[in-house]
Amino acid sequence: MKTLQLLFILSFLLGGLQQAFGQIDQEFLVKQLEYSHTNENWFAPVNIAMDDLSAKNANWHDDSGNHSIAQLVSHLVFWNERLLKAMQGKDVAEFDGNNDITFSEISEEDWKNMTQKLDQILSEIEEETKKMNEEQFAGWKETLANIAAHNAYHTGQIVYIRKQNGWWR
Repeated sequence: MKTLQLLFILSFLLGGLQQAFGQIDQEFLVKQLEYSHTNENWFAPVNIAMDDLSAKNANWHDDSGNHSIAQLVSHLVFWNERLLKAMQGKDVAEFDGNNDITFSEISEEDWKNMTQKLDQILSEIEEETKKMNEEQFAGWKETLANIAAHNAYHTGQIVYIRKQNGWWR
C-alpha cells in the first residue's frame, strides 16, 4: 500500500514538473539566462560576481576541500560550452561522468581569458535561445532552465567565498 502511495505521489510531482516546464515561455527563459549572467535582479549574476577579482583571489582555497572561485568558473565554462555546442548542432564529446575534472585551477595568465570566455559563451547561449523557433525551444527549455539555475547556484558560491574573505562590495 505504501509503495502505491509513493508511486502516486511521485507521478503527481513528475506531472507537475512536466506541466511547469510546459508553461515556460521563451522570453521568460531568456530573462532567467540574463539574470544568471549579466542582469542583477534579486541575486548577483556571474559577471558581477567575478568583477574585479584577481587570479590570486580566484584560486584561494580554505581548509575544507571546497572549490575555489577559479575551479567554479572552470566548471561553468565546461558545462556551458558543452551546452552551446549542442545548441549549435556541433559534436559534443561523450562525457565520462567524472565531474571532478571540470573543476580546474586557472593560472594567473589564464584567469582574465577564462572570465571573458564564460561571458562570451553565456552571451551566445542567450542569442541561440532567442533565435529558436517554437519546436526547437520546446526541446531545449528544460535544459536551459536547468543551466540558468546551475549557473546561479555556483554564482552564489562565488559570492559566498568573496564575502567570507572580505572581497565583496
